Amino acid sequence: MKNLGFLKNRFIIFIFQMFLLSTFIFIFTYKFEINFDSEISKERQEIIQFLANYIIFNIETKGLYSLYFIYFSWLIVALIPVLIFNDYKEAYSMNLTTFFFPNFFFFIFLSRYSPVYYKAYGLTLFAQTIILGIILTIYSIGLSLLMKRILKPKEESQLEDFKLIVSKNISKCPYCGTEFDSIPTYCYNCSKEIIKLESSEE
Repeated sequence: MKNLGFLKNRFIIFIFQMFLLSTFIFIFTYKFEINFDSEISKERQEIIQFLANYIIFNIETKGLYSLYFIYFSWLIVALIPVLIFNDYKEAYSMNLTTFFFPNFFFFIFLSRYSPVYYKAYGLTLFAQTIILGIILTIYSIGLSLLMKRILKPKEESQLEDFKLIVSKNISKCPYCGTEFDSIPTYCYNCSKEIIKLESSEE
């Protein structure tokens, strides 16, 4: 139970999702090219570029590869909360939280430090991320509900088995009629021995 609680920690899930995204970016050497304003410092360029690689794609310069990469990466990463949480609300809220983080800082920094580029392309980039956010929400909810529907018969079967085990352990005192959720040696109500009686009857 403690391990399960650790896995359900939202901060831990966020760190793992960002780590997985970073791994994809590193392995596939993905980079979204930005034509920054001339006066922006190198450090700020690197920060904005770093954030852009998580969320932005450009079909015009990189073709469909960039679109496939971003969507595939986020859909894979979005599986984590779906598998951990048995609730669609928790799954999609966790995915949107992770998705919101790089988006928020990317658009804030881009609009502040590279306003010319932001004015020219900001609306298009923002529309891209909104569409991806909507798809992630639908994906998280749909997959969570589908998994719940698949796993429900198994849970119901386990519940029936549990009820059967419990019913086998229910007993009744032959002297006073007191019912027990187990098979005791003595009746707590009339203090008479039950096990001995049952074994002699067999």
